[in-house]
Parts: sequence; structure tokens; C-alpha cells
Amino acid sequence: MHLGHTIGFIALTMITSTGSLAGQVPATVLRAARVFDGTTMHTGWEVVVAGDTIAAAGPSASVSVPRGARIVDLGDVTLMPGMIEGHGHFLLHPYNERSWNDQVLYEPLALRIARATVAMHVTLLAGITTERDLGTEGAMYADVGLRDAVRQGIIPGPRMIVVTRAIVGRGSYGVRGAPEWDLPYGAEQAGNPDELESVERDQIGRGADWVKIYGDYRWGPHGEAAPTFTEDELQRAVLVAASSGRYVAVHATTVEGMRRAALAGVATIEHGDAGTPEVFKLLAEHGVGYCPTVSATEAYAEYRGWKKGVDPDPPSVVQKKAAFRAALASGVKICFGGDVGVFSHGTNVRELETMVEYGMSPLEAVISATSRNAEIFHLADRGRVAPGLLADLIAVPGDPTRDVHVLRDVRFVMQGGAVVKKE
Repeated sequence: MHLGHTIGFIALTMITSTGSLAGQVPATVLRAARVFDGTTMHTGWEVVVAGDTIAAAGPSASVSVPRGARIVDLGDVTLMPGMIEGHGHFLLHPYNERSWNDQVLYEPLALRIARATVAMHVTLLAGITTERDLGTEGAMYADVGLRDAVRQGIIPGPRMIVVTRAIVGRGSYGVRGAPEWDLPYGAEQAGNPDELESVERDQIGRGADWVKIYGDYRWGPHGEAAPTFTEDELQRAVLVAASSGRYVAVHATTVEGMRRAALAGVATIEHGDAGTPEVFKLLAEHGVGYCPTVSATEAYAEYRGWKKGVDPDPPSVVQKKAAFRAALASGVKICFGGDVGVFSHGTNVRELETMVEYGMSPLEAVISATSRNAEIFHLADRGRVAPGLLADLIAVPGDPTRDVHVLRDVRFVMQGGAVVKKE
């Protein structure tokens, strides 16, 4: 390129990105028929965005519009915080496309990363502006690079909270084959308290934002789920994570696995398939968040031939419905996180729809996907529409606090003050 063209291109880029050669990007005023602030629906509100944050939000009469601000009238939509999903796997794709075993064993790392970048973009366009990715499932530390690529503006995608490889009890997790073979595993193994701490510290050092531990898995005498770590071991892991300013998420489907994790002081428990009223009450008492992943349970059943709405519910779905309703009744804080990757990326809202189907109100479901997940995951800078918070915002038609299905039709996405989708 000719030097003069290069200088001209740089100058044009500076003018485009800053509004003038010497000035800053002008503020943007977003107007919509409704604004959901993370807890409450409002009408007659405006939201002012300056840089990557929300500068002001409130009734139009009380919001001062900065001089030179760009006015964006979104029309008859609900403007709301970008959704925060609490349980996903960008490095997996639906198991009816290829089984988990085959993905871990046969798909090259480069292929899995390439597929993940597409999944991340689709997810962002679906209104998920933050994703807690709970394990690379054999893809080592690829989530750290993907997270950093988003931060550096190299690829589009949600802000990511990553755990790298996750931690499993030695001998309890796949991939499994003949006993004489040492096959690759979907997570990193630990066989005693010292090893657990060593693995945990190593994963933190390699970039983990949270620590994920499998508190139980299908290693019982007959292949049934059983606890893999003691309460003391889990408590030690929580203390190590806390020392580094991090939190622990625990996969637990059994009552005993959930009980040990809650008493150990973990931040969230994932799945909880066999949860009872008593154990959910324990979670509530200890301030532990619960990610039910109801959509994954239904997806597994569908891959085995179940036709929802046609066939009777299989035992796994019956059990999950009972657990979810017990969780609702207990008052435990329920997060939005469907285990996406088991089913298609970009259809994340399926989890909210299913939670409502199982008994949660639409309002509580939308709160779960915004301010509640921000609270559970200690993300004080997002999840609400309020001054000083990140300008991660989306717009959907209708009122999602009355009908969560409208969340499938995302018309507008802003991330860090930049518009990434506008229809």
C-alpha cells in the first residue's frame, strides 16, 4: 500500500473510532419502549452509553443527554442487560452429531478450536454477552486462548469465565476403554489431597478463572454415580481457590455429592439430578448457587429416542423435574446455565424456556439470566442496567418477563459499548 494511502487509512480509522482526531467517541443514547434493569421492567426510560460503560439510565425527564450524543431509537422492544450463562462448553458440539467419546478421542485440537470460534460468535448474537465455560473436555487449555482472543478483539464472542481442564477423581471419568490402555481423559485426574491441590494450583497458574471439580461421577460398582472426593478434600480445594481470589464450581448429581460440596463452601453446584428438598435447603442455607442444566437432561433423552410432547417422560426427565421443583421451593439461588454444547450453541435460551415449563416464573427466569447470575458469579460490573456498569445490552421484541420465548429473537446486541448486532 502507498504510504499516503496508509496514513489516510489510519487517520480515517482514528476519526471513525474516536469521533474526531482529538475528541472521544460521542455518547450513545438508547431509547426503547421498555427497559428491564435486571430486576424490574420500566417504560419511558433512556440509557446513555459512554465508552464501554453505562453513563446514565432512568426516566427520560431525569436523564441528561450529552451534547453531540448519537440517538438510537430501538422502537417497540425491551432493552435489557446482556444475558450471562453459567454452564456451557464451547469446545463441544451436540452429541447427536458426534459422541462425547469421539469428540475427545478423534477431533484434532485445531478443529475443535475452529468450531468453538463459530459457536462463540453465534452465542454472542443470541444475546449471551458473558459465558462461564465449565471445562474444555480434553482440549487442554484452549479456553484460555479463546477467552484472551475475545478480550483482545481478535474474535467476537461472549466475555468468558474459564476453568481449563477441570478436575476429576482418578479412575472415575472417561474416555474409557480396555483397562490395560491409558486413554486421554476429558478432565485432569487427582488421586489424593496433595495431588488435588497440586492440580488445582497448576490450572490456576495456566489461566483458570474458576476451579471446576467433579464431586461425583459414574464410578460406582454398577456404573452408578457416587462421590469422588471427600468433604475435607473439597474444603481444601475451596480454601486454595479462595486464597487466589477464585471460586469453585462442583459437578454433583447425587445427594451425597451435593451435601459434601455445600458443606465444603463451594460457590455453585451443577446438575443436581437427584436433589431432594433437604439438600436444596442445605444449599440455600450455605448460599450455594444451583445450575440445574435441565436442557441437557432433555437433550440426552432425545438423543436416545425420546420425543418430547409425544412420548411419556423418561425416568431421567421425571427425576430432573422433581429436583428442579424442589430447588424452586427451597429458595436456593438458581442460575441460568443449560450445559450448552450438549445441545446446539446459539439455542441457549432453551434452558430458560424449560425452567419456565418446569415451574419458574418468566420474571424469575430473566432475573436468573441477568442480575442473579451476576450475583452468583461475583460479577459486580454487569447483569443490570445501571450507571457505571458495563454496556453489555440486548433488545428483544415484546416483554420477556411475561414470555421468555421472545428471548430467541434478539434484535440488538451491544457489548462494551460497541454494537455487534442491529436488526
